[in-house]
Amino acid sequence: MATPAPPRWDRKMQQRLARGEEAALCELYDRFASLVHGLAYRVMGEEDAAGQITREVFGYIWENPDAYDPKEGNLRSWIATLTQRQAVHRLRRCEADRIRAGGERTSEQFERKVCEANTAARADFIKSSMPASIRDTLDQAYLHRRDYRQTAAELGLTEDEARRRLRLGLQMLSTAMQPGPSAGSGSASGSVSGQGSPR
Repeated sequence: MATPAPPRWDRKMQQRLARGEEAALCELYDRFASLVHGLAYRVMGEEDAAGQITREVFGYIWENPDAYDPKEGNLRSWIATLTQRQAVHRLRRCEADRIRAGGERTSEQFERKVCEANTAARADFIKSSMPASIRDTLDQAYLHRRDYRQTAAELGLTEDEARRRLRLGLQMLSTAMQPGPSAGSGSASGSVSGQGSPR
């Protein structure tokens, strides 16, 4: 997943989109499409739905470049938040359609599913935003099931440094358990469905 761009790049991109530069949209897509699709898939669990959300998110950005405020954070984080909210909105809409079609109402189970999907998506985003040194240390410990001594040896670190990186990484991941965005109202917080493609 793409790392955050310098603030100047974010502002310049917004300005180019506001001028209607299709090349800017292509550049933005190349940089962030994998982030958007990955987060959408994490929530929805379906490739088709993730692809549709990806198109909707970039369509919304194209039609509403001024919805992004550089003072509130980097463009990457804003796009990630937009994606999560749209994915949760679509998940809720699919559940409503299922109930209208005669399906059993399972509100508690469904809300748990939404919460778990949102938490997983936030954790993925946080992990992709970490410094590579911390991310690599976590990967060694949890993906490859190595203890901190083995992790230190594998990465050429002291054991104290390996423990420090693991602690920092876990502290960062713990924020994924905090309440996250939900589908609400407003230009950047509600559904982005129905927005157009490049004009």
